[in-house]
Order: sequence, then C-alpha cells, then structure tokens
Amino acid sequence: MKNTNPLVFIAEDDPDVAHTMELTLQNFSFATQWCRNAAELMRRLRMQTPDLCIIDLGLPDMDGMTLMQHVRAVSDCGVLIVTGRAHVSDRVMGLELGADDYMVKPFEARELVARIRSVLRRRQTPELVNHSAQPIAEFSDWRFNPANNTLASPGGKEQVLSAAEADLLRIFLAHPNRILQREQLMGHREATALDRSIDARVSRLRRKLNDNGHNPEIIKTIYGAGYLFLSSVRWISLPQEQGENA
Repeated sequence: MKNTNPLVFIAEDDPDVAHTMELTLQNFSFATQWCRNAAELMRRLRMQTPDLCIIDLGLPDMDGMTLMQHVRAVSDCGVLIVTGRAHVSDRVMGLELGADDYMVKPFEARELVARIRSVLRRRQTPELVNHSAQPIAEFSDWRFNPANNTLASPGGKEQVLSAAEADLLRIFLAHPNRILQREQLMGHREATALDRSIDARVSRLRRKLNDNGHNPEIIKTIYGAGYLFLSSVRWISLPQEQGENA
C-alpha cells in the first residue's frame, strides 16, 4: 500500500540546502529522499516512483534541464525546479521542457511547501474525477481524456500530458471561442509582470497539438489581450458501459 505521506526526491548537491529542504518538508508530513547528483536520482527512479522531484539546475554530473527531460521520459511525477538561476530565460526554458513550477533560491520555507502542494493538487485532479464518468473532449479531430490526461491525435497516436499542460487544456476546452487573459490561465498561481510561464506552457501545448504558432488553427495569440481557443468542442461519454455490462 502506498505511503499516505507524499514522497519527494530532492536532487541537490549542496548538503545545507538539501538538509533545509528535508527538514521543512518532513515538518509538513512529506517523506523525502536526498539525491546528491543526477545519477543517484535516476537510480532511485528505477526503484521507486515519487510524487514529486525537486531538481537543482546546477548539479555536478548533469545539467538540471537535461536531467528533467530524463525524468519526464521515465516518470509521470511532478517536477519542481529550485535553483539559483534567476534569469527569465531559464524559467521559461524550464517550464517549456516540462517543469510544473520554478523557484529561485534563496526560498522561503512555507512558499516551498505551498508550491509543492499546488503541483500535487493539480496532478491529483484526474484521479479525483476518474470515477465520475467524466466525458472525453473532441476538438479539431483531437481527443482529450481528462480522467488520465491522455491526448489522442487525429491519427490515433496517444500521449500523456503533464499536469500543467492538462490543466491549461481543460481551461481552454471549458471556454472555447473566448479570449482568456493570462491571469485566467494561471490557475492557483499568481501572475507577475515578468511571469511568462503561461506563454511557455501555451507554446508547449501547441507543440503537442502540432499547432503552428505562426499560423495557429487551435490556439491563437491575441496580442495585448491573451489567448483564444479556436476549435469547437464536443463532449462524449466515456465507453465504460461495455466493460461494466460484460
């Protein structure tokens, strides 16, 4: 049976920072495992699946961006970047490559806990609705199953969206043909003047949808206003009855 306390892997080469993270998270009922480098994190991932990985970008044996891509390839856990790199370009790149959130050191302990809880809450949403016969969304010959974050292309090829991508797509699907401001797309996070995380996530979602950013057919940028989901959306019931009546 899975431990009721969320498990967090911490990839951090600074012992003092890692110790602070572990004490903070354990005080808030998280289970933690410290990984001193990228190799140790990948080794642990082969043996156990955490709820979330905290990744420092400045690891000694591998760049954190590269490590995050490896993590995404083998695990569906949440990913939080906690790093000393404060440049907007690093933040945007991290989010584009699949991070659920990005924090800059030094960090405030309670904010770290709040960010982790926010990521886990977003990722748990599909499990909570899995038993409610939630319908599948059809748009522009694509299909999205909110119960497991699965996106199927017009050709039938399936891929699992990250929690952040799935949350963003849900908002678009709930408000087709309406201009949505960045603040409306932020979910539980607060937007700042320099926060380009939504732009990065929209860009990432467009790539998953094969939607050309220069001539989009699904998600259009409305400069100075926000984004517009161009497709009509049709909701169909999940095919559960067959299995239940068999």
